[in-house]
Amino acid sequence: MKTLFGYPSIPSYQTGAVSSAKTAKSSGRTGAAAFQKPEVSSDKEAAAPSVHPALSHAKTTAGTGYTRDFLADRINKPAAPAVKAPKDTYMIYLQTDDMLYSGGNGSGLSYYIKYAPDSTEEDPTVIAKGVDENGAEFEQTIHINDINPEYATLVEMHALEAHLGVDKNGGLTSLPYGPSMGSMGLHDRENFINMFENTIHDMTILKQRQAVAYYEYSMQAYLDFMYRK
Repeated sequence: MKTLFGYPSIPSYQTGAVSSAKTAKSSGRTGAAAFQKPEVSSDKEAAAPSVHPALSHAKTTAGTGYTRDFLADRINKPAAPAVKAPKDTYMIYLQTDDMLYSGGNGSGLSYYIKYAPDSTEEDPTVIAKGVDENGAEFEQTIHINDINPEYATLVEMHALEAHLGVDKNGGLTSLPYGPSMGSMGLHDRENFINMFENTIHDMTILKQRQAVAYYEYSMQAYLDFMYRK
């Protein structure tokens, strides 16, 4: 940049602004009024072509990339009301040595099972603690001998499975997979023997012999329990 008497000279593109400011000062106008745009006459406004509302979004605010209508809408738009987020977190209980079972299903039902302090060989009793499908804490005392696999809750069947020591074949459960298994709530009941039979039927059609043999074994373990009572 060229200098004059040791001071930087004013670039040529700024001299116009300086001279305009001096002119404004001499005429008694200062501040924003000095640079106020001339008003458009009402005749010219009436003669201006109208713009269809749908095309008004084409007018963008310089340097932002957003339309004027868009920016105005975002500035004047009231804050949206808070919306409750869907349940996307679940309680998980890590299994310890004194637990018979720890798990749950896709409904949000999650729990662990332990033998009750007063459990006996004649009356095996367990306590199930956890949260239900709504996130509410629960505690249940379950007498194993009172469980009916043809009309049982998911918690009861997992208690029975753990007490009987049914082989899970390397999986998470010996119970059959049914359409309702993943959504059963704390108090929902199902006929698990029918679920076994339906699963065996489906695996037979698919020629899954190993699966058929495993579910036949598992079902028999629960049938034997029913017959012994």
